[in-house]
Amino acid sequence: MFLVSFIDKSYGQNSIDSFTIYGDVKVTIDKVLNDSMQTIIILYALPNGNTTEQTMGKKLQANDDWHFDIQHIKAQTAFLREKLKKKNIAVVYLENGFRSWPLWKQKHTAYQQMIPHIVDTIFSSFGSNHNLIYLNGHSGGGSFVFGYIEGIKEIPSYISRINFLDSNYGYDNSYYPKFKKWLGLKNTCLTVFAYNDSVALYNDKPVVSEKGGTWYRSHLMLQHLQKDFKFEKVKNNSLMFLQTKNKKIGFFLKDNLERKIFHTQQVELNGFIHSILYGTEKENEGYEYFGRRAYSKFIVSLSAQ
Repeated sequence: MFLVSFIDKSYGQNSIDSFTIYGDVKVTIDKVLNDSMQTIIILYALPNGNTTEQTMGKKLQANDDWHFDIQHIKAQTAFLREKLKKKNIAVVYLENGFRSWPLWKQKHTAYQQMIPHIVDTIFSSFGSNHNLIYLNGHSGGGSFVFGYIEGIKEIPSYISRINFLDSNYGYDNSYYPKFKKWLGLKNTCLTVFAYNDSVALYNDKPVVSEKGGTWYRSHLMLQHLQKDFKFEKVKNNSLMFLQTKNKKIGFFLKDNLERKIFHTQQVELNGFIHSILYGTEKENEGYEYFGRRAYSKFIVSLSAQ
């Protein structure tokens, strides 16, 4: 394992540390230089085809790759730090050499041991200050989260939040017993974001099969959860919110009458922010899920990073 550190001056006193594990997993940690407060460690597993720099985002210049403008996790993190001033917010970007967690797992048959080791290594690097882990990710990043769950006997209590940002393609009923037991712990929260990709078209052809996307998987997960948890339903234009009364579980589902692709917009339009602030006193403060970008003032050019 090789570690390189440098100071990032974009948003004040925070640093970025980068190292590799297993030779092909790049771990990039964006953290605040303050050890006196509890740290929320957000493990963000990258979507298929994206680099860490593209996932962080920046102001687009002429001829820039469009991937720099579809997630803006770094700017959304700055927004979160402004809201959660009594917590350290650390975001850990998880990238692999294949730029695909599903493919990485195919190439590493021991992933059920490797992924928990990655999580444990990162967690221990922050020391012991009652810190918490939030498992998060977009698109193929959900495969990392499921790989972690597969590799452990039960989800530990320090995993405080699990977020699927249009990323639960791999869900099946084998995971549910672990989710159910974990949701019975104090201070745990599950959020799921999906749009109706089962009808989405690209060049007049389906994007996914009827059961191959997050729309089907989210409803399957919801079906399992509804056997043990009571949900309230709220309709907001094309958005359907289903949540438990205590907001321990939240599903954010978007209709798709126009058969468009809303895969990245679920992150871009404040989705990452909402996955972290949902159920807290800061929920919907200064932002709206699937509304305009609430973090625009924090987007910087690459030269400023």
